[in-house]
Amino acid sequence: MDEISALNGKIWKSKTALKRECRNAPYPLLLDESEKEDRRMKGKAASLFTAVLSLSLLAGCSGGEMIKDGRESDKPGTENVTNQGEVRKREDEELENLRNQDGIGKKELLAVSFGTSYEDSRKVTIGAIEDALEEAFPEYSVRRGFTSQIIIDLIKSRDQMEIDNVEQALDRAADNGVETLIIQPTHLMDGLEYHDLVEEAARYADAFSQIVVGEPLLSSEDDFRRVIQAITQSTAEYDDGKTAICFMGHGTEAESNQVYEKMQDMLSQEGYSNYFVGTVEASPSLEDVLEAVKEGEYEKAVLQPLMIVAGDHANNDMAGEEEGSWKRAFEDEGYQVTCVLKGLGELEEIQQIFVDHAQAAMDSAGE
Repeated sequence: MDEISALNGKIWKSKTALKRECRNAPYPLLLDESEKEDRRMKGKAASLFTAVLSLSLLAGCSGGEMIKDGRESDKPGTENVTNQGEVRKREDEELENLRNQDGIGKKELLAVSFGTSYEDSRKVTIGAIEDALEEAFPEYSVRRGFTSQIIIDLIKSRDQMEIDNVEQALDRAADNGVETLIIQPTHLMDGLEYHDLVEEAARYADAFSQIVVGEPLLSSEDDFRRVIQAITQSTAEYDDGKTAICFMGHGTEAESNQVYEKMQDMLSQEGYSNYFVGTVEASPSLEDVLEAVKEGEYEKAVLQPLMIVAGDHANNDMAGEEEGSWKRAFEDEGYQVTCVLKGLGELEEIQQIFVDHAQAAMDSAGE
């Protein structure tokens, strides 16, 4: 991460200069046209597929013990209001601010997230981070952008709610005459999604007087320590000496996947020997985590996502009843399993880290 730290929180006034720096970064930030078209085609095909399967995405954890904040997402009695600004009110719920309003002003703070179709988790994670940013920086208009077009399309078709993708959010900012644009991603690391965001921001460098991209969650040693403090404090009630507390991250093919091993090493160094970190799609794998847990004398296991939201991966890959889920695998090994469907974004300390990163981005812009 240190090699690309110069890109984080940098003011970009020249597309040429930014592209030159991007090419020198350790991961490819600039895709060629064939790669871009391949991603676009995959996204279109996946959007059609998810429209058919949208109801299945709300499957949760049945059996065992599951702890979930909020209400179930699909309840009858919904009321469609508008697709602009605050949208859609249920009889027993408050409006969700989609933060896609015009009338932005000269300063905008754009919170960019991968996104989730799980509305309850979205409100208390992504929504909570956005609220924290708004409270910390009242002089900025906080807006939202999602990077996953599949999730955006699903939410629109299922819930009649329109959320901007990054391109739409950047266009909206430019059309509204924004001069200073601070982009604060809610990504966990500087992986492929983060680099795609940097690339997209580069294309708009001439549209604003200043445009700065803040750092992702895990960008410094201090960030790691703060995240460790947050997750250990939030799970302290389970730390009884008989319980393995396991966090499931996503994983990435990028070099930044090393953050999971680093997190595990720092947990061990700080004496949290019963805390374990794994991933869905990379290493450490579920098998790696199980092998490490079996070296201890644990009777129970707590499973919780090491992700900003508790979305599809948390509900299915972690807490699902299907063969191959983390819950099923631990139960097959004889552990009493508790699934905690709580995203990192719910934790106030995590929200504060993003606020601090946004402040650093503003400082670099001289704001």
